[in-house]
Amino acid sequence: MTASPSEPYDLAVVGAGSAGLAGAVTASELGLSVALLDSSTQSGGQFYRHPAPALGAVRPEALHHDWSAFSDLRRRLGASTVDHLTGHHVWSFIRESGGSGGSGGSGEPEESGGSGADGESWTVHAITGADGTEERPVRIRARALLLATGAYERQLPFPGWTLPGVVGAGGAQAMLKSGLVLPGRRIVVAGSGPLLLAVASSLAAAGARVPAVVEAAGYLRYARSPRALATNPAKAAEALVHGAALLRHRVRVLPRSAVTEVHGTDRVEAVTVSRLDGDWTPVPGTGRRIACDALAVGHGLVPQIELATAVGCATRALPDGTLGLALSEFQETSVAGLWAAGETGGVGGAGLARTEGELAGRAIAARLRGRRADPAPDRGVRPGRVGELRRRRDRMRAFADVMSAAHAPGPGWPAWLEDETDVCRCEEVTAGRVREAVTDLGARDARTVKLLTRAGMGWCQGRMCGTAVACLAARDGAPEPPAERRPFAVPVPLATLAALDEPTVEQTP
Repeated sequence: MTASPSEPYDLAVVGAGSAGLAGAVTASELGLSVALLDSSTQSGGQFYRHPAPALGAVRPEALHHDWSAFSDLRRRLGASTVDHLTGHHVWSFIRESGGSGGSGGSGEPEESGGSGADGESWTVHAITGADGTEERPVRIRARALLLATGAYERQLPFPGWTLPGVVGAGGAQAMLKSGLVLPGRRIVVAGSGPLLLAVASSLAAAGARVPAVVEAAGYLRYARSPRALATNPAKAAEALVHGAALLRHRVRVLPRSAVTEVHGTDRVEAVTVSRLDGDWTPVPGTGRRIACDALAVGHGLVPQIELATAVGCATRALPDGTLGLALSEFQETSVAGLWAAGETGGVGGAGLARTEGELAGRAIAARLRGRRADPAPDRGVRPGRVGELRRRRDRMRAFADVMSAAHAPGPGWPAWLEDETDVCRCEEVTAGRVREAVTDLGARDARTVKLLTRAGMGWCQGRMCGTAVACLAARDGAPEPPAERRPFAVPVPLATLAALDEPTVEQTP
């Protein structure tokens, strides 16, 4: 690499999970210079988390589904010219010149021109350093950007959820995959979404006792979309694999139920599981106690789109009430020159993420070279790889929407909360204070509740409590809050901001 700011990368990819890896290696193999930035020290993202070499894991693939796909991407990354920049926490990016108009709606890369062809480029701001090392600002310049930032867990609070031993469902899986440790020996898995089955089967396979998988939704809603099920047989096969594992380990699955209280003093000792009606309201008299020393809980995933919304990217409402990026047929956002793939457009799994990543990589290469990504629609040419990717993406995205709708939280879940229940853990704001802001002080939205109570102003910036605060503010279990435009996607030290006017490391090809 050189330090010449006049030679930006062709493409900067943010996120080295399934989508980011697929997009980076595809673009590189098509001749683009690519920078792949990720906050982790290893590729794979959350889905393919794996132990550090120092742990000496003999078979890390035993804890993963479809490990061969990741192995192939990792091999291609090693053989490519991609600059894999680990430990880079991207907090913002800006367009250096030109307008910020969208792609016109069709999403088809133009025959000529387009982002990067007329001198426009992006500057990506990141900080490096971890584990107590000195943080330093870094600027990466690129003609095009691909966001593959994934998602984070959605949490719905309930009495006792701040007790030690309560962890996110995805967090429990991450502990096992990356650290080969369990959050406890007797672990109840609860919440909603297909992730619960994967978490429970992996915990049981690692030696934990899993008394129950507590699913707030049911599985019958999948039957309402037989076409999506029939065209995605791999998903059914994956569910059967997890189901067989749960049967083998004698794990009970309790649908239409939720953990409505956690018991214990210094840590989790038991949970109360209650039956739910169709709106997720607990049915009186159905609570029963299950002994455990840990609870892994999560109610689906939320697309991580803060970087995109900060520059004005349009969003779309997903069937489960969350927001994803509105994307063209070729994965471009409403801001020209900025593409996205994977969970940013809606949660759909690693297979969909890889497909979207490759599609975006090919579309970006075509745009920067002044060609169309897929000539078939206009010229009668038999669809090639891009057409195949689009059909596969649409098929898997249809199933993802069915899955999202099937596990959408019902409006009655706030009935779990007592006034003393912490909703915002960072600022220790209780449900009672939020309700007071709504009923007594006139708050009608999450933003006003935040100003009155500080809910959402802590370290996580509302990622943990945003859903709960929005639902309580709307009084009816309403959807997620609208996307906020924030200048910083991650916490940034003041020293980093102060150093922006000073010469910084320019990493370019």
